[in-house]
Amino acid sequence: QVQLVDSGGGSVQAGESLRLSCVASGFTYNDYCMVWFRQLPGKERAGVAAIDSDGSATYGDSVSGRFTVSKGNSKNTLYLQMNSLKPEDTAVYYCAADPALWPCTVTYADFNRNEFDYWGQGTQVTVSS
Repeated sequence: QVQLVDSGGGSVQAGESLRLSCVASGFTYNDYCMVWFRQLPGKERAGVAAIDSDGSATYGDSVSGRFTVSKGNSKNTLYLQMNSLKPEDTAVYYCAADPALWPCTVTYADFNRNEFDYWGQGTQVTVSS
């Protein structure tokens, strides 16, 4: 059974950092397109960062240079390192996985967000000014 479990959210001040984790089980996640989405209040989920099977990563414009997506050495944990957080980063963050979404880029994933088969439960990030 495929499962994604998100964690690591919290409340921080602007300029601080957080690292989100997504533990994947039930599948070989190196074979999947792995993406972090976020959902701001009253908005649709939007792609934040994507990493493909080769480890190539792409980012949304609003987070590029501040966020880094990576795969853990255990190869079943996905991370999102978020630095220089801003109040506008406040959202619920979700990891998602799909075996057939290619190219695995954040732009393509954002456009095809409804195609993702598997989602984490979400973790809340709140950034205060």
